[in-house]
Amino acid sequence: MDHRHALFYWPDPYDVSGTEELFLAAVRENCLYESAHCPAYRRILADFGVKPEDLRRPEDLGRLPFLPTAFLKTHRLFSMPRWRMPILATSSGTSGKASEIGFDAGSLLNGLQMVLRVAAPRGLVSPQPCHYIVFGFRPHPSNRTAVAKTAFGYTCLTPAVSRTFALKRRDGRYVPDLDGVIRAILAQERSPFPTRFIGFPAYTYFTLERMRERGLRVRLPRGSKVMLGGGWKQFYREAVDKTALYRLIEDRWGIGEDEVIESYGAAEHPILYCDCPRHHFHVPVYSRVLIRDVHTLKPLPPGEVGLVNLITPMVRATPILSVMTDDLGVLHPADSCGCGIRSPYLEILGRVGMKNVQTCAAGAAELLTGAAGSPSPII
Repeated sequence: MDHRHALFYWPDPYDVSGTEELFLAAVRENCLYESAHCPAYRRILADFGVKPEDLRRPEDLGRLPFLPTAFLKTHRLFSMPRWRMPILATSSGTSGKASEIGFDAGSLLNGLQMVLRVAAPRGLVSPQPCHYIVFGFRPHPSNRTAVAKTAFGYTCLTPAVSRTFALKRRDGRYVPDLDGVIRAILAQERSPFPTRFIGFPAYTYFTLERMRERGLRVRLPRGSKVMLGGGWKQFYREAVDKTALYRLIEDRWGIGEDEVIESYGAAEHPILYCDCPRHHFHVPVYSRVLIRDVHTLKPLPPGEVGLVNLITPMVRATPILSVMTDDLGVLHPADSCGCGIRSPYLEILGRVGMKNVQTCAAGAAELLTGAAGSPSPII
């Protein structure tokens, strides 16, 4: 039985308690595959004394070797040949180095099912045609970043009347064209079709501020939405409070807070965390989240702050079963939200990968390097 497939086709995307056995079976299945087909990952498992068949209880997930994103940025780990990977995607590489993640056909099909099930409750899947303003990269053959592929994919959740991109390629590099975006926004106020904004909150905010400075305000058609994702990246110093951003969106575009949807994810963990109406990232059945102590890396109980460790059996082409991010977060019980979703939710507090900040995740990356070998492509 393909437990991964069964997990991604589970009817309720937030029935975490009802999928514990299935999730563990899918993790064991994935771990067995990676161990059999990726020599580097097999060495890592052996070095940490973990066997796939040992993963029998939810507590055992904490024993899985987690690969820090810093490690994946310097090592290329694949579990199948290139011709079996329809897509190779990279992380944004804002630190100067980028991870490269391969996707097998099964992961892509299951990922599509995941997006439809998670996005539908927030009204993102619709037959209503829309204009799209993408605060991200205009597609280009040289751009293989996961964030660019994801943003373009979101424009397919409804029929696209038009697509306007904030970052356009000129002379071999991307440059922002916020004035072009503003012209499109002004024109779409008169359109019978709603507008959907997608992408980085930083460029969303910069566009709103430019409109405010110029005294420009529109009231976009009913059904318009703002979909924020990708984080503030290198603009973390310019980051504003969410509430202030929501107010600015309503003031300049006439889109209320209930139509602002945020998402969380990573190239190294391609699971869609879509916020609930109260803007909390509930954990879907396709993943599990552990919060680890910054100093000891041991799993922490709910409510405590630590490094975010993300687990999913989605991908087989690259061994990203368990990934350690450089995000600080807290896992809250479901009933502390009040929206009705029955799974715990993840609160992201910030990133620890800023200059002059050292964490145990970096040390873990060094230990894994010894187990996996040199920082070169490993297939």
